[in-house]
Amino acid sequence: MSQKILIADDEPNILISLEFLMKREGFEVVLARDGQEAMDAIARERPALVLLDVMMPIKTGFDVCCEVRANEDLRDIRILLLTAKGRDTDVAKGLALGANAYMTKPFSTKELVQKVRELLGAAS
Repeated sequence: MSQKILIADDEPNILISLEFLMKREGFEVVLARDGQEAMDAIARERPALVLLDVMMPIKTGFDVCCEVRANEDLRDIRILLLTAKGRDTDVAKGLALGANAYMTKPFSTKELVQKVRELLGAAS
């Protein structure tokens, strides 16, 4: 059974390319286009991993990360923040809020796949 990944990003081109990449790698993919949609999908789908953009409408990736970590039922879901905000303070904030990893855009697809596999456990 393939593991489920939620991709949350408000940029359609990024959603499409990440969806293609993750499906090609054998993952089941769920999409969200803003922070609220992401929270709804996380609660409904219980993905193993969330690829989470920081700058999104309604709720930011930071907000979503906080809500997931505050929820007893969801807190074991892994979160990889993907963002153009690459300053050290942004990275520190994301990790402090409970993200498992942080990658800045643009990133190489090879590095992303490697990080996803690492977060989900290489044996999966």
